[in-house]
Amino acid sequence: MTPRSAFHKGIVLAGGAGTRLHPATKVVSKQLLPVYDKPMVYYALSTLIEAGIREILLISTPKDVPLFERLLGGGTQLGLRITYAAQPRPEGIAQAFQIGRDFIEHDNVALILGDNIFHGGKFAERLAAAAARPNGATIFVKPIRDPRRYGVLETDAAGRPVDIQEKPGETGSKLAVTGLYFYDNQVVDIAASLSPSARNELEITDVNQAYLERGALHVEELDTETAWFDVGTHESYLAAANFVEMVQTERNAQIGAIEEAAFQQGLITAEQLLALAQQCDNNYAQYLRDSARAALRTG
Repeated sequence: MTPRSAFHKGIVLAGGAGTRLHPATKVVSKQLLPVYDKPMVYYALSTLIEAGIREILLISTPKDVPLFERLLGGGTQLGLRITYAAQPRPEGIAQAFQIGRDFIEHDNVALILGDNIFHGGKFAERLAAAAARPNGATIFVKPIRDPRRYGVLETDAAGRPVDIQEKPGETGSKLAVTGLYFYDNQVVDIAASLSPSARNELEITDVNQAYLERGALHVEELDTETAWFDVGTHESYLAAANFVEMVQTERNAQIGAIEEAAFQQGLITAEQLLALAQQCDNNYAQYLRDSARAALRTG
């Protein structure tokens, strides 16, 4: 049985200038670009839905917020409540908790970066475990060859977390901190107390370090069968699209289909899923129609 989620609120941070993907991102948010057959933000949004989250705040740049609103609306078609806020300047991931303070109120909150894609392996189990944990913070780490572009988790001989460094020049650890986080309500006050780093950003690493110092940081290590993409470069963008195409073609399954995720979570009915699938005519819509009709036949 899947553990009950202790989270019903989540934030998708889809801001930034996307300069590493210029010129493709000169006029539109990176998270609105397609990764194979759907907008990049769908993958992040589906992860939150699968975690049991029902209220979502999407944060983007002032010029891009209206585009996300056109894409997703208020979320009612998916059984969600989606609201929007602007991040005037990209001043760090942890700024999302300052911008979203009124949205979070007294609740726990998850945060996912809009350019992160997770799939396969034991990710669903790790996600459910994090969502069921009501206290402290949970980060997801993945061993990779060169983690120095990310936050890096240091552990002791017993595998317990002892330190997190943001983009270290040198490190003996291979554990990169991914762009998915679960926090109890203490994160609101922790984020409010942060000072900008040398990069003039409010660092998410400082938030995680605060939980670590309190003995309240939990770590979910992704297994080697779990794919993780941080789509920030042309190379990773292409790799992510190729991976999605390969999995969907070989397994006749979708990655990041928000309509299917909402249906599987019981947020919409098979009839509603079928109605959403009727709005266009392509392979993506046909997959959703097939899923809805199969559910109607067996239901």
